[in-house]
Amino acid sequence: MMEKIQHSEVEVKGLKLHVAEIGSGSKTVVFLHGFPEIWYTWRHQMISVASAGYRAIAFDFRGYGLSQQPAEPEKETMFDLVHEIVGLLDALNISKAFLVGKDFGAIPGHLTTAVHPERVAGIITLGIPFMLPGPSAVESHLQLPKGFYITRWREPGRAEADFGRFPVKSVIRNIYTLFSKSEVPIAADDQEIMDLFDPSIPLPPWFSEEDLATYASLYEKSGFRYALQVPYRSINADAGLSDVKVTIPSLLIMGEKDYVFKFPGMEDYIRSGAVKNFVPDLEIVYIPDGSHFVHEQMPEKVNQLIIEFLDKQSI
Repeated sequence: MMEKIQHSEVEVKGLKLHVAEIGSGSKTVVFLHGFPEIWYTWRHQMISVASAGYRAIAFDFRGYGLSQQPAEPEKETMFDLVHEIVGLLDALNISKAFLVGKDFGAIPGHLTTAVHPERVAGIITLGIPFMLPGPSAVESHLQLPKGFYITRWREPGRAEADFGRFPVKSVIRNIYTLFSKSEVPIAADDQEIMDLFDPSIPLPPWFSEEDLATYASLYEKSGFRYALQVPYRSINADAGLSDVKVTIPSLLIMGEKDYVFKFPGMEDYIRSGAVKNFVPDLEIVYIPDGSHFVHEQMPEKVNQLIIEFLDKQSI
């Protein structure tokens, strides 16, 4: 079915975006990738929801993969991606869509839903619950040791020097292998994040050499400049929003072996239901052996959950 996915360039906000699409249903599902991912991370889900009668769209965010780089990446924040999501819907003449966001893709997904609820029929996120970017997100859930990858990557020049020691393919392999574990990757004072990688550890069984080559080819095109800015170096940019609520139907899928659970206060925020203060109509599903990449690790299970959720909603 991969060969049935069609690729095009769509101009949004003055930038050409790489858009992948399959299916011709009247209801549209737009997939939002995280890092070190790209549109391709959604291959299993796109094919599945298209087979279930939906139109599936995944795109490379600006500055990622085959999408165009903005002129000044260092000035960008998560809010540029909100404008991009809405702009893509406009460019494709889609009045309302379902959003599915993984990792940091969940954040502009939730923001789009909060700011433009009339454009979103429902939202599904994987690995990241509702979090409003800004100082409070950093204080609440991202206060991790100085050797934590987000702390390191927020420091200008540090990740560039660390990644630059290796081919792009090795960087992607290292991150996928490290971040598939249930522990938060933390470097010692005399280490960089890439030094944590153990070359004797094979790729996860659900991630092939072919998959790795596809990711690497896309990041070789874009590099990491934009990815380090959005999300990492702009996560504390103030949203300028208060009393934000996501009131539409929502689903959070969490792998119980996802290292994100180890972020300060994160597990309690999710399991206690405190997240529902911001997302009242939220269903939470836990997948016992799921990792941070649960949608690639266990695609059949995740596809089933996504389609069951979509089929319950009207648009």
